[in-house]
Amino acid sequence: MLSDAVRRELAAELAAAERDRVPIDPLLARYPDIDVVDSYEIQLRNIRARLDGGAKVVGHKVGLSSEAMQQMMGVDEPDYGHLLGEMEVFENTPVDTSKYLYPRVEVEVGFVLGADLPGEDCTEADVLAATVAYAPSIELIDSRIKDWKIALCDTIADNASSAGWVLGPERIAPDALDVKKIDARLTRNGEPIAEGRSDAVLGDPTIAVAWLARKVASFGVRLKAGDIVLPGSCTRAIDARPGDDFHAEFDGLGSVRLRFS
Repeated sequence: MLSDAVRRELAAELAAAERDRVPIDPLLARYPDIDVVDSYEIQLRNIRARLDGGAKVVGHKVGLSSEAMQQMMGVDEPDYGHLLGEMEVFENTPVDTSKYLYPRVEVEVGFVLGADLPGEDCTEADVLAATVAYAPSIELIDSRIKDWKIALCDTIADNASSAGWVLGPERIAPDALDVKKIDARLTRNGEPIAEGRSDAVLGDPTIAVAWLARKVASFGVRLKAGDIVLPGSCTRAIDARPGDDFHAEFDGLGSVRLRFS
């Protein structure tokens, strides 16, 4: 475990890397004793600083929610990061690629909460009852760690590699669609580049959302009505380049577009 002084130093490094778009070396390589508690504390330190500057938390994202990613990282549970209002991007406004270090996109079924979720005892049934709609989504991820050479503690400290998200216009009620059986396809500049299904996320994305509600409760946080939750990607992450035009299509859920200038 790290001292508070080192946590403060690493949080400042990550904040500067994001602000100045100059990546830093992996945290784990420099501090082999860093653990998950250290990493979440580093993440939360930077989130609190942004809230003090006027930002607002509008939701959360779940990372490492596929079995393959967990095996690669050597972990047995996902991780999470915060979604801030200032991180939202939009279908009709191209994203300035130069604002990011190593941008990538992921295809996700977004959850829009219509009621608060329980904390430590949250179940999948609670998630379905509280969800007002599913929405097509693309998450924009990035790493402030050099060359995406990340271990678990690196990505947690770095807000779970979160950078932005966009929701498509469709909103589908949970009782109108089986969230475990949504096929998704991603094209880049009109060419197919990735495909997957929603059950790639822990077999059922509601499992990821319930896990998230229980996990953040341990930090005194609740998922509330109006929050957006991104439970994890249906597909592999795809590098985003200047000029790329991504279009994600979800069976029964509609589509969403994200362009890069």
